[in-house]
Amino acid sequence: MRILVTGGAGYVGSHTCKLLASQGHVPVVVDSLVYGHEWAVQWGPFYKLDIFEKEKIVEVLKKEKIEAVLHFAAFAYVGESVKNPYKYYHNNVLGTMSLLEAMKEAGVLKIVFSSTCATYGEPEIVPIPENCTQSPINPYGHSKLMVETILQDYARAYGLSAVCLRYFNACGADVDLQIGEAHNPETHLIPLALQAAYEEDKSLTIFGTDYETEDGTCIRDYIHVMDLAAAHVLALSRIQKNGIFEAYNVGTGNGLSVFQIVSAIEKIAKRQVKRTLGLRRAGDPPRLIANSERAFKELGWKPVFSDVENIIATAHGWHVKHFLKK
Repeated sequence: MRILVTGGAGYVGSHTCKLLASQGHVPVVVDSLVYGHEWAVQWGPFYKLDIFEKEKIVEVLKKEKIEAVLHFAAFAYVGESVKNPYKYYHNNVLGTMSLLEAMKEAGVLKIVFSSTCATYGEPEIVPIPENCTQSPINPYGHSKLMVETILQDYARAYGLSAVCLRYFNACGADVDLQIGEAHNPETHLIPLALQAAYEEDKSLTIFGTDYETEDGTCIRDYIHVMDLAAAHVLALSRIQKNGIFEAYNVGTGNGLSVFQIVSAIEKIAKRQVKRTLGLRRAGDPPRLIANSERAFKELGWKPVFSDVENIIATAHGWHVKHFLKK
């Protein structure tokens, strides 16, 4: 298939492009490069475009004979979304509507959407099933939930076929170390801990050590980026029927604490992670763990790279290659 990948120069998008190409698909990347990196686009055509450039997106969809869209393009900093909600509702919601209108005009009615466990807010049930109440606690989560609602309405009204994948904590790097995580600013635990291990002036702030967990720190479900990529490729098979909307959690079902992650990094890097103990952040639940049984059964998906040693080994290898050996 020829697949349009919005945000394909970003973290999860670029890893998915690599997997698509390895399976004989052609990923066609559209990215504004606001947060993405042109060096991460290595497996297909690239168009530097914003998803608001509707007419140009229509041209690309037609010219490249696109059959389906993987939609990663979004702003994804939770704290920033609280301080600047306009930016998130404008880009994530209105930008997606612009993309959907371009798809309609070009006759492309198949989409896999990059959603998030942030749509659940502080969940009532852990591990979290897909039918858990969605009650986001920040504008980022609200923006993703709004898009899910829009996709359901487009499926009913226009015959759009949509699958939403609700990520848990994306982490790790391409096992060949061709691409990896390079956010600016960086907010994810593992790369921040690696910075604290290798840079003299960096310390990792651990937000809260008094949670009702085994070691007092938050527990999260860490899913390797290549396992996330695999879920997107498998989801393509679910959007071949017209007028469907489905949502799947994409996580391992296993939780790891902040201290467990830091300990694993110290073991693999053979370096101490300098740390500062901070207060809890508002809205950080003690545990966020996925129930991904639906994805296992209906997509035939299983995480294969997401054991903690492999996650840390690939993230560490990428950090050394990309940030230290320059």
